[in-house]
Amino acid sequence: MNEWPLSEPRMPELRALRESLGYQFEDLSLLRRALTHPSYVNEHPEQERDNQRLEFLGDAVIDFVAAAWVYRAFSDFAEGRMTRLRAALVRTETLARLAKDVGIGAALLLGHGEEEAGGRYRKPNLCDAFEAVVGAIYLDGGMEAARSFVEPLVAPVAEATLARASDQDAKSRLQEWSQGERKVTPRYCIVAERGPDHAKVFEAQVLLDDEIVGQGTGRSKQAAEQDAAEAALEALVWDQDAEDLPALD
Repeated sequence: MNEWPLSEPRMPELRALRESLGYQFEDLSLLRRALTHPSYVNEHPEQERDNQRLEFLGDAVIDFVAAAWVYRAFSDFAEGRMTRLRAALVRTETLARLAKDVGIGAALLLGHGEEEAGGRYRKPNLCDAFEAVVGAIYLDGGMEAARSFVEPLVAPVAEATLARASDQDAKSRLQEWSQGERKVTPRYCIVAERGPDHAKVFEAQVLLDDEIVGQGTGRSKQAAEQDAAEAALEALVWDQDAEDLPALD
C-alpha cells in the first residue's frame, strides 16, 4: 500500500505528517497502524490492528538508537552520565513532545470517547504513537531508516539537557535547590574506590537528610561528587518537566 484510500479519516493531517517525517513509506499501512489508538479499533471493528505491537518494537529501537548515538557523540562521558542522558532522551515527556512537534498527535486515529476526553494531547498516547511510528519505519526501511529519523530529533534535546546542566556546576545547583525546596544541605559520601593508584575510579553518593538521592562515579572524589549531584538533579528536578525542550524547526 503506497497511497491513502480516498475515504481515509484525518486525510489532511496524515498527508502533512508524511511530509514532516522525512521518510517515504513503501507500505503506508504500517504508518496507519502506528497511528491507530486501541480506542479506534474498539469503535471500528473493520480496523484489524492497533499500534501497541509497533509501540513495543519502536520502544526497543529508540532505546538502542539513542544509546548508540550518546556513546558516539560523548566519548568522554562515564557510564552513569551516558545512562542518564539516554534516559532523558527516551522518557515519556520527551517522546510525547517530539510526537507533537512532528505532527503525530494531529494525525492520531482515536475513538470518539478518547477524542472527547482529550486523548490527542495525552502524553502516554503521544509517546506510544511516536514509538509505534519508529517501529513502523524500522519494519519498512530497516535500522538505518529508523536511525536517520530518530537521531536528528534527539540531538537538540540532548543539547538542551546538557546546557541546562552546565550553566552552573551540579553541586551548586543541587545545594540551591535542596535548600530552597527542602531546607537541607546535601551531604556527600565516597562509598567505594577501585582500580590501581594511577587510574582510580571513585563512587560517591549524595544524601538529603538520610535519603540517598544520587550516585555517581569519577576519576577523582570531586568528579564523583559532581556526577552524583547531576544524578540527583535529574531525578529530583529535571524529570519533573520537559516543557522547555526546544521545538523542532
